[in-house]
Amino acid sequence: MKQKTSEKITQYIQSHKQATAKELLDYLAMSPRAVFKQLANLLEKGEITKIGRPPKVFYSLAKISVLSPELYEIEKKTEKAIENNFLIITPAGEKKEGLDGFIYWCRKNNQPISKTAKEYAKTLKKYDAFKKNGLIDGMRKMESTFKKVYLDGLFYLDFYSIERFGKTKLGQLLLYAKQSQNKILMKDLIISLKPQIDFIVKKFNIDAIGFIPPTVKRETQFMKELQKNLRLEIPVIPIIKVKTPIAVPQKTLNKLEDRIENARKTIIIEGTVSHKNILFIDDAVGSGATLNETAGQLRAKGMAKGKIIGLVITGSYKGFDVISEV
Repeated sequence: MKQKTSEKITQYIQSHKQATAKELLDYLAMSPRAVFKQLANLLEKGEITKIGRPPKVFYSLAKISVLSPELYEIEKKTEKAIENNFLIITPAGEKKEGLDGFIYWCRKNNQPISKTAKEYAKTLKKYDAFKKNGLIDGMRKMESTFKKVYLDGLFYLDFYSIERFGKTKLGQLLLYAKQSQNKILMKDLIISLKPQIDFIVKKFNIDAIGFIPPTVKRETQFMKELQKNLRLEIPVIPIIKVKTPIAVPQKTLNKLEDRIENARKTIIIEGTVSHKNILFIDDAVGSGATLNETAGQLRAKGMAKGKIIGLVITGSYKGFDVISEV
């Protein structure tokens, strides 16, 4: 019986531990199109994995195989919730989404799939109760933290993490998009954010927008990519993060007064043009000091005639905890 090409590929990878596409092309003596089609099928089935980016991509056999649906029972409603919300970035840098990612997480943590799926759906329901139109209202926390609140509204799109299951889908994407400076991952994240940002702009009749600048120097900055890819047809308010002799990121400061001082002395709004309703966007909210102080400076300069709305991608569930990772 003639051996299948897919079997030849997996046997070759098994004997060599890993293989590049070039090695497989030389071994199989087939057209690149045919080989890459087989590789795509094996990746989709979960029989192999790949790591690296062109031109250095290596294929290996999957250590954790995909389970047959007969080995677990998950209600359709729960499965849909998992498919829409679950994402994990593995220690090897693989992005696993939906049920595939959830099964990976369960097996890695020795958790029963069916039972854990029900518990995950229950946990999601608990946190979703805080959302209205896909937004979480953070104003109550601001008002209980600061003596003077300069924002008229604060929303974040999701929690950074939830109990037991760790970082949310947005939390995972935000963390690794920033840390890896991966423009493809950033673009995927921005595409998922755009509908909700467009909703905020329309809901509050926003006519100008400002992007909170980062402190940590990176070659590719997420906030700049966000500004470029949102393509909003409204003016952008220039916000500058002043260069100091020693850069002190907000996330390294534990005291509220230190965070307020940091924001007050290092964030500068350029220009004098006033607008009616303004939207400030930040990637994650810790204490909220940066957003509040930036809004206060805007008020002091008379550049805000109407409302100032703050929007962050992720925030913490318990108060303004420091999300130090991002």
